[in-house]
Amino acid sequence: MQRGNDKTHVGWGRSFTALFTKTVLLLAGLAWCLPAPAARPVSFDHDVRPILKAACTHCHGEEETIAGGVDLRLRRFLLVEAESGEPAIVPGDPAASRLVQLIESGEMPQEGKPLKPEQIATIRSWIAAGAPVEAEEPEALPPGAFISAAERAHWSFQPIADPDVPDTASDERSRTEVDAFLLEQMRSNGLTFAPDADRATLLRRVTFDLTGLPPTPEELTAFLNDPADDAYERVVDRLLASPAYGERWARHWLDVAGYADSNGQVEADSLRPHAWRYRDYVVDSLNADKPWDLFLTEQLAGDELAGVVDGETQEAVLDPTRRELLVATGFLRTAPDGTGDRPADAILARNEVVAEQLKVVSSSLLGLTVGCAQCHDHRFDPITQADYYRLRAIFEPVFDTETWRNPAQRLCSLATPEDRAAAAEIEKQAAEIDADAKTMEKTFLDEIFEKEIVKLPEEDREPYREARATPKGEQTPEQQALIKKYPSALALYSLDLYDKEASNKVKARRAEATELRKTKPTEQFLRVALEVRDRLPETPLLHRGDPAQPKDVIAPGELSILAGPAVLPFEPAAVDGGSSGRRLAYARWLTSGDHPLLARVLVNRFWMHHFGEGLVASEGDFGLAGELPSHPALLDWLARRFMADGWRLKPLHRLLVTSTAYRQQARNRDAEKRDPDNRLLARWQVRRLDAESIRDAMLAVSNMLSSEQGGPALSVGRDDLGRIVIGQEQYNVNGDIVGIEGGEAKESRRSLYVLRRRSTPLTSLATFDAPTMLPNCEQRISSTVAPQSLFMLNDTFVLETSQAITTRLREEHAGDLRAQLTRVWLLLTSHEPTADDLNEGLGFVAEQAESLRQKHAAEAKPTADDAAPPDPQAEAVASYCQVLLSSSRFLYVE
Repeated sequence: MQRGNDKTHVGWGRSFTALFTKTVLLLAGLAWCLPAPAARPVSFDHDVRPILKAACTHCHGEEETIAGGVDLRLRRFLLVEAESGEPAIVPGDPAASRLVQLIESGEMPQEGKPLKPEQIATIRSWIAAGAPVEAEEPEALPPGAFISAAERAHWSFQPIADPDVPDTASDERSRTEVDAFLLEQMRSNGLTFAPDADRATLLRRVTFDLTGLPPTPEELTAFLNDPADDAYERVVDRLLASPAYGERWARHWLDVAGYADSNGQVEADSLRPHAWRYRDYVVDSLNADKPWDLFLTEQLAGDELAGVVDGETQEAVLDPTRRELLVATGFLRTAPDGTGDRPADAILARNEVVAEQLKVVSSSLLGLTVGCAQCHDHRFDPITQADYYRLRAIFEPVFDTETWRNPAQRLCSLATPEDRAAAAEIEKQAAEIDADAKTMEKTFLDEIFEKEIVKLPEEDREPYREARATPKGEQTPEQQALIKKYPSALALYSLDLYDKEASNKVKARRAEATELRKTKPTEQFLRVALEVRDRLPETPLLHRGDPAQPKDVIAPGELSILAGPAVLPFEPAAVDGGSSGRRLAYARWLTSGDHPLLARVLVNRFWMHHFGEGLVASEGDFGLAGELPSHPALLDWLARRFMADGWRLKPLHRLLVTSTAYRQQARNRDAEKRDPDNRLLARWQVRRLDAESIRDAMLAVSNMLSSEQGGPALSVGRDDLGRIVIGQEQYNVNGDIVGIEGGEAKESRRSLYVLRRRSTPLTSLATFDAPTMLPNCEQRISSTVAPQSLFMLNDTFVLETSQAITTRLREEHAGDLRAQLTRVWLLLTSHEPTADDLNEGLGFVAEQAESLRQKHAAEAKPTADDAAPPDPQAEAVASYCQVLLSSSRFLYVE
C-alpha cells in the first residue's frame, strides 16, 4: 500500500507531535503544590535506623559474630565502646562521631554502595539533635533481625479499619461513597471534581476499561439517544455481562500471576503447550464473577480441595469440578522453569524456580517484596530470612526440590478410559497393517534374492544363502567377507534399489497405518501442581540463599510481622488424599477477612486498572519502602466493602465506574495548578491504551476481530525482517526462515490468545510495553518512544488493518467519501469529526489520491488481465485511516 508523498507525512508528523506535546504538558506536573505537612524532628526509628538497616546491620548486628563489636541495631548500642575503644556516636557532636567519620570517608559500608549525601546528612542531623530515640529500647538483643515498634506500626500491617463514610449528602457532585471520601480530602484543599465527561467520552472510557475493546458506533448511538436516568448504569451492566469482560480482566490477573506459554530460565525457552487451560480458567472465573476468596483458594490449593496427589489424577480429571480445581493450580506453575531443558546447574535451577514462584505468590497476594529476604534479612521491611523460609515451607511439599519433577513430569493426562480403549484398538489395527507391510516387503526381497543369487558362482551360492539367513551380529568373519564380496545379492534392505513398483506398494500399505493412527483420540494434558502422597520434605534455611549451604530446618508459618493467633502456631488443614494441607490452611487464613494485606492489595490493584494509579502508588510494595496511601480511609473502606460483598469483583466495578470520580472529564484548571500529580483525583487521568487493547481495537474497527474464545495459543515466529509475528515459521533447505504461514491480520483472535513466549514477545505488543514475565508484572509501564511511531508508520499489520478499515468503509458507504470519513472517526474515536476535521480529511484524501494517480501513471506497467488496477482514492483513504490509527485520539483514553 502506498502511503503518499513526503509532504503529507511531514504535515501529519507535525500535527501528531503538537498534539502529543500538549498531552505531555497536560499530564506532567512540575511539583506537588499542596500545603506540605509540618516538618517533624529527625528520629532514629523513622529516619536513621532504616538507613543503617539497609546498608550496615547485615554485618553489624544480624550475624552471629558482630563485625568490630559494633552493633547498629539500637540507639543504645551506638553508645557502647566498640573494639576500637570508642562508641559509634557522640550525641550532639557529629564531627566527633566515629560512625560519621567512617561513612563520610567511604570506608563504610565495606560492601554495597556508599551512603548517599542526603542519607549522611540525615544521620548528622540526628546526632546533632542529641541522637533522640522515640521509644524505650530493650536492654539486649540476640544476634539476628530486630523488628522495631515503628516497623510493627507500619500502616499496612495493621488490621483493616472500618471507617465511617464522610457526610457529603449536601454536595451534588457526590454520587457514591467513593466520592464522599475523595471530596472530604478535596475540600480541605479547596477543590472539587471536574465536570462530567460527555457521554461519548464516558462510553469509550468504560467500554475499554471493562472489555478492552472500543464501543461500536451503534452502541454509541443507542447510548446517546437513551433518555433514561439509568442509561449509563445499564451500559455498565451490559459490559460486565459481556464475554469480553473476562478476557480483558483476565489479562490483568495473568500479569501479576506471571502467566506465559514458555518455560524460560534457560536459552531454550521451551514451550508450555498446555498452559492455556489455566488462562481459560481465569477468563471463565471472572466472567462468572467467582468470589475472589474462592478464586484464590483454588489457585493456591485446588489439588488439596480436590483431594488429589501426584500419580492419582485419573479419576479426578473425569469430574468437571475436580478437574477445574486442578487446572487452577496452574497458578503455582507460572514461574520460569527450565529444569527440563538441561540447565547447567540442576540443583540451583530447581531452587530458582521455587524462589521465583514465591515472588509471584507474595507480590500478587501480599504486595510485599518477600523475595528480598531469600539470602539475608530484608533490608527495608521487617521480614527476616527465617520468615522467608517459613513461607517457603508452606509450599515446599508441592515443589520438593529433593524429588524434583520437571515440567513434563508435572502433566496429567485428560484421556478417558474410552479414549484409551479406542486408541488401543486403533493401535492394534495399525500394528497389523505394519506387520502385513513388513511381510510384503520380505516377500518382495526374497523374490529378488532368488533372482540375484543365481548370478553368483555356484560354489558360493549355498554359503551365501546361509550367511544371509544368519543375524548380522552372529555372522562369522567368513560370512561377513562373503556378503561384502557380493553386496548387490543381499536383498535384505532398500527395496527401492531393486523394484520401485514393489517398494511403492509397501509404502502405500505403511501409509495406511500412519493415517489410521491419526484417528486416535488426541491425548490432552493439564499442567498441575501436586504433592507426593504422605511426603513432607524439610525446608532448611539456606545460608545466603545457597542450596549447597543448608542450615537449620524451618517450620511452616506466616511472616512474623503478619502472624497472629489465627496462625500461631501454624496448623495444616485437614484434607483427604494424602497431601500436607499446608497451602489450604494458608489460603484460608489469607481469605479469612483478618489478613491485613490481601484485600487491600486486591482493591488497590482494581482501583489502579480503573484510574491509572493505585491509592497506594507502589502497587507491588506495601512495605516500608513503598508509597503511603493517598486516601487510607477509602482504601480500607473499599477492602471492607469488597469482602462484605462476598469478595465479588463485579459489584466493586459498578461502584467505581458509576462514581463521579470516574465520570469526570480530564480538565480541571484549579486541580491542575494545586494538584498537578492528581493524587486528589479532582480530574480524570488521560491514559494510553495498553498494548493488547491497541491491537484488539485495530482488529475490531477493521471488522477482522474473531469472537472465538479459549483454546490453544496462536503460534508466533520470526519473519524474514526479524519481527515476531503470528504464524508458523517456514524454512528453506538451508534452515533459513523464508516466510510466515498465516500472518497477524489473518489470525485475528484477541491478543490474550497469542502465544506468550518469554524470549520472543509479539512485536506489535512488545512495542507498546507488553511485559515479559520475569517472573511477573505487578504494574505496567506506559512509554512514549520512537519505535512506536515507526511501528504505526511502517508495520505490515498496521498497513493491512488500514486497508481492511477502508474496505469496510466502502462497503458500508459506497461512493460517499464524506460518510466514509465520518464513519472512521466514529469507529476509532467514538466522536464525530468537527467540520474542520472533516474538511481537513477530505483535503488530505484528495491530495493523496492525486499524488498517487501521478505516481501510478509514471510507473505504469503492463498487468495481467485479472489484476485489479490501482485505486488511488482507496489507497488515500487507507492512508488517512493509518493517520487516525496513529493519533492520540485513537491511542489514548480520556
